[in-house]
Amino acid sequence: MEEVEGGLEDDERKALASLATDAAAPHRKVHSYSHQLRTNTGGHYGRHHQIRKHSLDDDDLRLPPHLDQHNHFYDSSDDDFYPFSDSSARQNSSDCRRLDLSLSVEFPDDIQPPLPEFVAAGGTGIFKAPSRAAVHPSRPACLELRPHPLRETQVGKFLRTIACTDSQLWAGQESGIRVWSLSDAYGPGIGMGGRARRGDGDAAPFQESGSTSPTMCLVIDDASKLVWSGHKDGKIRSWKMDQPLDDDSAFKEGLSWQAHRGPILSMVITSHGDIWSGSEGGTIKIWSWEAIEKSLSLSPEERHMAALLVERSCIDLRSQVTVNGVCSISSSDVKCLLSDNIRSKVWAASSLSFSLWDARTRELLKVYSIDGQAENRVDMPSVQEQAVEDEMNVKFVSKSKKEKSHGFLQRSRNAIMGAADAVRRVATKGAGAFVEDNKKTEALVLTADGMIWSGCSNGLLVQWDGNGNRLQDFHYHPYAVQSFCTLGSRIWVGYVSGMVMVLDLEGNMIAGWVAHSNPILKLVIGREYVFSLATHGGIRGWNISSPGPLDNIIRTDLAGKELSYTRQENVKLLVGTWNVGQGRASHDALMAWLGSSVADVGIVVVGLQEVEMGAGFLAMSAAKETVGLEGSSVGQWWQDTIGKALDEGTTFERVGSRQLAALLIAIWVRKTLRPHVGDLDVAAVACGLGRAIGNKGGVGLRLRVYDRIICFVNCHLAAHLEAVNRRNADFDHIYRTMVFSRSSNLLNTASAGATTAAQMLRGTNAGGSNPEEGRPDLAEADMVIFLGDFNYRLFGISYDEARDFVSQRSFDWLREKDQLRAEMKAGKVFQGMHEALIRFPPTYKFEKGKSGLGGYDSGEKKRIPAWCDRILYRDSRSDSTSGCSLECPIVTSILQYEACMEVTESDHKPVRCKLNLDIARVDRSVRRQEVGNIVKSSDKIRTLLQELCYVPDTVVSTNNITLQNQHSSIIKITNRSGADNAIFQIICEGQSTIKEDEQPSDYHPRGCFGFPRWLEVSPAAGIIKPDQVVEVSVRHEEFHTLEEFVDGGIPQSWWSEDTRDKEVILMVSVRGSCSIETKIHRVRVRHCFSAKAVRIDSKNNSSRRSQATSTGLRHVGSASDMTDELHNLHGL
Repeated sequence: MEEVEGGLEDDERKALASLATDAAAPHRKVHSYSHQLRTNTGGHYGRHHQIRKHSLDDDDLRLPPHLDQHNHFYDSSDDDFYPFSDSSARQNSSDCRRLDLSLSVEFPDDIQPPLPEFVAAGGTGIFKAPSRAAVHPSRPACLELRPHPLRETQVGKFLRTIACTDSQLWAGQESGIRVWSLSDAYGPGIGMGGRARRGDGDAAPFQESGSTSPTMCLVIDDASKLVWSGHKDGKIRSWKMDQPLDDDSAFKEGLSWQAHRGPILSMVITSHGDIWSGSEGGTIKIWSWEAIEKSLSLSPEERHMAALLVERSCIDLRSQVTVNGVCSISSSDVKCLLSDNIRSKVWAASSLSFSLWDARTRELLKVYSIDGQAENRVDMPSVQEQAVEDEMNVKFVSKSKKEKSHGFLQRSRNAIMGAADAVRRVATKGAGAFVEDNKKTEALVLTADGMIWSGCSNGLLVQWDGNGNRLQDFHYHPYAVQSFCTLGSRIWVGYVSGMVMVLDLEGNMIAGWVAHSNPILKLVIGREYVFSLATHGGIRGWNISSPGPLDNIIRTDLAGKELSYTRQENVKLLVGTWNVGQGRASHDALMAWLGSSVADVGIVVVGLQEVEMGAGFLAMSAAKETVGLEGSSVGQWWQDTIGKALDEGTTFERVGSRQLAALLIAIWVRKTLRPHVGDLDVAAVACGLGRAIGNKGGVGLRLRVYDRIICFVNCHLAAHLEAVNRRNADFDHIYRTMVFSRSSNLLNTASAGATTAAQMLRGTNAGGSNPEEGRPDLAEADMVIFLGDFNYRLFGISYDEARDFVSQRSFDWLREKDQLRAEMKAGKVFQGMHEALIRFPPTYKFEKGKSGLGGYDSGEKKRIPAWCDRILYRDSRSDSTSGCSLECPIVTSILQYEACMEVTESDHKPVRCKLNLDIARVDRSVRRQEVGNIVKSSDKIRTLLQELCYVPDTVVSTNNITLQNQHSSIIKITNRSGADNAIFQIICEGQSTIKEDEQPSDYHPRGCFGFPRWLEVSPAAGIIKPDQVVEVSVRHEEFHTLEEFVDGGIPQSWWSEDTRDKEVILMVSVRGSCSIETKIHRVRVRHCFSAKAVRIDSKNNSSRRSQATSTGLRHVGSASDMTDELHNLHGL
């Protein structure tokens, strides 16, 4: 005692004396709660002597560190605390002292001082605040083209897909198309007050189209300078890449036509320039390039005629392979279409099967399952079965008056019986139906070596050869694959967990990182970037060399510029909890509880317990939860009534709520703050009756405030004095198992974006938004607030003693008997959480209608008064020295913590807590500009980017080829690099008709620089190893019959191909294994047509063709050997 008191000044001793309670402390047995203290350097002090026998001496109180610049952080085996001290005391003693707040900080009259806080022990592991940084340390640096917008801002504008050219990134959204110029990728955002709507203020500059039906898929056609989009209304639309984009007006669509009755789910342009589109029910249609080219040549005034011409040229592949009502392909939706330009084939993928087609002849080559087993045919649903399905659908969606007149139990019974019938019918189709459901195909990609990769809903990656043979599987991540993209020797895989993985062509994993907090919808290559689109609408660009030295440079330089893009915000938060005991509250009661404290508050969160009770209600609520329903009329009454007290509609806006039986939590946000608050998710965990009934448990809300995640959890834990361990277990169960998802009344199906399989995986995995398994959702929040009736009681004290202490306002004595405080000190519950020092009477148990402290329970049971109703929080701080920064983004202090004792409508008193939040956020527009400045100004980065332009030295054997009918020629491509692979691709730059003077006319490219149908190039792409030669066969093929022609060799049908003498320019492009640059070599190929030489036997010719192309890419040691083999193969 002498050691501690020796360091005190006289004025401090007087201040200590003033801490005594109004009444003298009653006699009690002395308990010692002193602890050994450690300095922040790890050394230990001796035993902490009691300054006086008073409960303030035993509580661990913290002054928020951002308000005490001289504090030190101490850590003990039991608890942590911020000691109260001022600078003068520190000059005289280095020991920790617990002094009243008035000793440490003086505040002006207009500033409300924060309250001292107690902090629980055990704030480690999952109870520790997540690590944050100005620049993410464990993933590559990225170009944030479009920062994550708040979900509520995107209603009607959710992005569904993206596609990229060398200079533009196109995005399909619910209401049309938008486009970014990559030259402006580092540009500043337009801003909230500018042209951009809410949610796009920080995005790089972009332009939008006029309103259309929701966009489902996009295809880039560089040859025609068009972007083709498939839409939910079944239309295909075209958009000019080079049209002038005006900031003040929306750009318009070009050619469009009605392609399908249902939505267009997938679309691709083949190696011959045709557009293939897939829709529901296994429908695949072909739109020939000849028809499209003719329609594009018509004037805008002839748009209707142009659309009609394309529609009439349609080839319905499903109808062509259907005989007597039996179809050779699956009737499931066509999820993916892939053009194998190397072999001139098209892959069509449904969930559980593939069909392989010849892109030139449009013949079905093969149908096989996801396991690689060939299938002869897939029966279409019978008329009777389809009728049953239709009847079920009617049952589920019917809203007739007759159905509404039935009770909930009857409707539930109908739904359950209908679901059971569906299960029985599915089960008859095979016991493995549900197992296969986990293997659904979600994405396809063609790699440079000619392999096809498919991604499944269970995370499986499957490698196939060009003929549909399954080669090998890889399984690196347990979440659904959503998208692929590839460049050179790398494959990027996007998962529903938000993870991006990089593989080589052999399937070896190179790297992986969490790219987004939401599922990845699409990956595309654009210039030196891989762009990823997440379901929340954010778009990020990752350098194709990442992870690598370039990322380290950007991360280091960007971290050094932290202050330039850091912004500080301040928000005041009012949190209220009340066990309403199945009662109703008056307007005056709500005003006394909430309305009187909201003048300077931006967010109000209210948690209620025992809104409605009774065995029948609880059972009904449990049944409703099983079918995705929640809420009650009483719960709605409470929300409406509280809303009136908060001036909802004028001052505040109700953002959302969640009710689980008797538990209700709701949130209101001030309208001026609303643009910065959103992404509301909800959760519920039942703890009553086998963890199934919601009389006990927790309901939660999660939302973003200035880009920071805050969670609120309203709890009602196990009752009774002796049930301390049950209460601890309830909290632990809620904390570990609470999984947030979108509220059913806020769910926008367009925003989901992810497939059904992806949603299923996220919904069933506790780490749905967090790929790191075992990490609860609450542990990933920047701030967590628990409120509710925790039911912790006072122990070791009688009813009369407790009443005496309360009447004498000796709350500090009572705190020693608080079960919750004892359990928190021991690190057994609410680990690491903060609570303000309680300076109000116990809030339980009162007789309804009785005011004042005389209202405590005086009945037969005489329940001991207790602080059952509490509010606690955990912010971003890891220690007392943490100030508000991007590393510690939320720093909180408590301004008010009190009970409203004048409210008498329940046996509990309502409690409120006002918190002051300092929030550090990133100005993403400024940070994007800083990234651009670093990239442009760094010599090291410039050198690294130049390495991405390296192309191996290659030689092409010829510049000119002349072909007769059915003849072939050879192009040899030699890789003269002794160390690096060369990746080549051959496309057709254009075709010209030979005039009478033997001069070609203007060259016209087909879609995506496709080959004319009379020309076969095999292989059209591949990899050439160092010092190796590849031989490419260029062959004339013809499939027209003589009856199709008229005099002069012109086809009767205008969309059939002109077969007069022609010349094409083949463009051989070569790049390195990871190169963004290419070298081009052009080869002129001239064909002289003769109608007499047309081969009519297409079947024989097709078989010869398939035999010729089956060889694929071959590497030979000498050109002569390769030529002999090729001649023998073709029978020449």
